[in-house]
Amino acid sequence: MKYIRLLIVFIVITSTILLYFPFKTEASGYASASSAVLMEQQSGRVLYEKKAHQVRRIASITKIMTAILAIESGKLNDTVKVSENAVRAAGSSIYLKPGEKIKLEDLVYGLMLRSGNDSAVAIAEHVGGSLDGFVYLMNQKAEGIGMKNTHFANPHGLDDHEDHFSTAYDMALLTRYAMTNDTYKLIAGTKVHRAPNPTENWDRVWKNKNRLLTELYDYTTGGKTGYTKRAKRTLVTTATKDNLDLIAVTLNGPDDWNDHINMYEYGFKNYKLVNVLQEGTIKEVNEPFYKKRVYLKHDILYPIASNERDLFKVEFKLQEPKDEWRKQEKEPDVVGKALIYFNHQLIEEEPLFYKQIKVKEDKSFFEHFRNLFHIHMGGDLDD
Repeated sequence: MKYIRLLIVFIVITSTILLYFPFKTEASGYASASSAVLMEQQSGRVLYEKKAHQVRRIASITKIMTAILAIESGKLNDTVKVSENAVRAAGSSIYLKPGEKIKLEDLVYGLMLRSGNDSAVAIAEHVGGSLDGFVYLMNQKAEGIGMKNTHFANPHGLDDHEDHFSTAYDMALLTRYAMTNDTYKLIAGTKVHRAPNPTENWDRVWKNKNRLLTELYDYTTGGKTGYTKRAKRTLVTTATKDNLDLIAVTLNGPDDWNDHINMYEYGFKNYKLVNVLQEGTIKEVNEPFYKKRVYLKHDILYPIASNERDLFKVEFKLQEPKDEWRKQEKEPDVVGKALIYFNHQLIEEEPLFYKQIKVKEDKSFFEHFRNLFHIHMGGDLDD
C-alpha cells in the first residue's frame, strides 16, 4: 500500500512538471493535436501537416481576424463607447463597463493578450456598425485571403453558432496575411500592455496568455490562444530563427505547447531559406533587345531541406519586342515574368522589369541615335 501511494505521488509530481515545464523533444515534426500545420511565412510552403484541411471549431483564434480588421479599419485612435451587449459577452473578459469610453487600440490589445470576448463585441460594433455587419467583413476578408474552408459567425469564437469553423491550414493563411502588418506583429508579440482605466485610480495591466511567447520558447514572436468546451484547446503561434519565419497552428491540441515546440524544432533543424533568384539584372536573358535590361525587383527566397537543392527550375517568359518599342521611351515597365518551379510544381510568378535608359537633353542627334542603336543591339552604355 505504501509503495502504491508513493507511485501515485510520483505520477502526480511528474505530470505537474510536464504540464508547467514542457520539454523539448527530438525534432520530428510530430503533433498530438487532431489537426496541425507548420507553414513558412514568406513562401507559404507547408513543412508539416496533420489533417490540416479538416473543418473544426476554432475558439478564440478567431480573434486574429477580428484584430486585423480593426487594425486595417484605420480607426485605432477612435474612442469606443462600450455597449451593454459587449459587457454581457460570455467567457473570458477584460471587464469592460457599460458606457465606458476606451481607445480602439487598447481594445485590440485586450482582445489579443487577454482574449476578451467583451472586447471582441465592442470592436465589432464599432468597426462593423453591428455584429452582423462585422461578421460580413470577416467572411469577405476570409474569401480574399483564400480561406476556402472557413466561415465566421461571430468575432470571438464562442460556440454560439453552428456555422463558425475553419481549418488549421486556413488559420495559417490568415496568420501569414496578418503578420505582414507591422501593427498586428507588434500587438501579437506584446508580452504586457498597460491601458488607462477611466473608472478606477489604477491602469489596466494585461499579460499575454501565450506562454510560448512569455516563458516557454525563446524564438516565439506572437500568436493567439483559444479554448471552448466544444473546440477544446486551439493555438496559433509564430516563431523566427536564422531568418526563417514559421507559423504553427493546432486545433484540439491537449498538449499544444509541446506540439508547437516540436514543430518549430523540426522546421528550424531541417529547413533553410535559399535564394532561388537574386534581385537585379537577369544575366540568363540573352535576347539582344533585352540583354542587360531585364531585372527583378527583389530576391525570391524559398525554404528547402538539404536534399532538395536540385529540385528548382526557373523559366523566363518575355514579350515579343514590338516596333513601337524601338522609339525612345516606349518600352513598357513590365516585359515578362519569371516562373519558379519546385519539384515540378509552380511556386512563384514574379514580374520582370525593363531598365529604361534616360538620354541627356544636351546630347546631339547623332549621339542620341548611336545610343539607341547600341542599346537595341544588346549593348550597354556602361560598357
